[in-house]
Amino acid sequence: MLKIYNSLSREKQTFTPIEAGKVRMYVCGMTVYDYCHLGHARVMVVFDMVSRWFRASGYAVTYVRNITDIDDKIIKRANENGETIGKLTQRFIDAMDEDFTKLGIEPPAFQPRATEHIDGMISMISTLIEKGHAYLAANGDVFYSVRSFAEYGKLSGKSLEDLRAGERVEVDTHKKDPMDFVLWKSVKPNEPSWNSPWGKGRPGWHIECSVMSEKHLGNHFDIHGGGQDLQFPHHENEIAQSEAAHDCKMANYWMHNGFVRVDDEKMSKSLGNFFTIREVLKKYDAEVVRFFILRAHYRSPLNYSDQHFDDAKSSLTRLYTALRGCEVSANTIDWNHPQAARFKDAMDDDFNTPEAMAVLFDLANEVNKSKSSESINLLKNLGAIVGLLARNPNEYLQSFLDQTEENDVDESLLYVQDLETINNMIDLRIEAKKAKNYAEADRIRKELASAGIMLEDTPQGTTWRRA
Repeated sequence: MLKIYNSLSREKQTFTPIEAGKVRMYVCGMTVYDYCHLGHARVMVVFDMVSRWFRASGYAVTYVRNITDIDDKIIKRANENGETIGKLTQRFIDAMDEDFTKLGIEPPAFQPRATEHIDGMISMISTLIEKGHAYLAANGDVFYSVRSFAEYGKLSGKSLEDLRAGERVEVDTHKKDPMDFVLWKSVKPNEPSWNSPWGKGRPGWHIECSVMSEKHLGNHFDIHGGGQDLQFPHHENEIAQSEAAHDCKMANYWMHNGFVRVDDEKMSKSLGNFFTIREVLKKYDAEVVRFFILRAHYRSPLNYSDQHFDDAKSSLTRLYTALRGCEVSANTIDWNHPQAARFKDAMDDDFNTPEAMAVLFDLANEVNKSKSSESINLLKNLGAIVGLLARNPNEYLQSFLDQTEENDVDESLLYVQDLETINNMIDLRIEAKKAKNYAEADRIRKELASAGIMLEDTPQGTTWRRA
């Protein structure tokens, strides 16, 4: 029975679909004015994993991920570059798709663009005005009246007074309340605009997702996801708009992934501490980046460092080395097998990928010992469910060498033909520890250390790195 941590209830809840056998999921996508960074990669890999697991569990999934292609930042960047908004956004949409494909992220069922849904936004804003939830201000902007929605703050868990005290709100004398937010912006010089009942203008940011999710998933759907930074105010505002307009619950489950952090700060463009996906892929294989993201639980912080990426690289290499020279004889999974059942239990427990990765390492140990077809098939097929281990092992191992600096490769141990030596020694050490032969385990650790191979014991298994 699959359980999801619901940000709305602040607890794990058993997943019950609105329609039996089907999952409708909306995830906030990219604002396309620059290259995507590692924080964006985490959101997309996480919800790609979620979508894959639902499908593996027998659900028909309708996954919608939007594109914001009109926004203050987009307008500013296009003006700075002296290019049209359409040219700017298409260039970065193409780059985004290229990056996501490399990371093994499958395309969503629908990828709507904000500029394609202006009429729907005007219609929803009109409904909100008619119902007394929005108003036209003297400057031509249309604002949402947060005090008109009694449940405002239910996602963040704060009262309106708490939110006003804790948030820096832009001062706008045209608002009835400082917490009110804009639905429609009146036309400004050198900005694109569309006709509306309130004059020429363009939509605010929050209204976009309410309209695009309604268009493709209906007024009430199963899951709404995104990064933790969107929980307030973006997702809070989506709830207020959609539920006030439709008089029904917007989404049953709200999922938010944790931040990628650099030096204990959230990775973001505004802080200037971000690494684009393209920069990271110059140093690390794309599957290593995916593995790095998935080996942490999606709700926990993910710390960026070269050492953590190197650890991920050696760990993934360990899995591929176990599969080297092995034939996969079946593409099906016997879910009654103890390791498969353990993998399923982990994924059904709020997508616990760290435990699922531990299953893969235990299977790799079994493959190294016995080369049994059952273990080989399970390792390959369970990995494929989360978008890993789909390549030919020799192809991956060659990429391992190609992305390893020549002066960092130890001649005696690190070339492909000797990777099995390292892994076999690690397996012997694991067996020695199980037998409580700690002297032998220490001897193996010291022997590897003398060759420049440092071991690290983690909940996901033993990894190695160069000293």
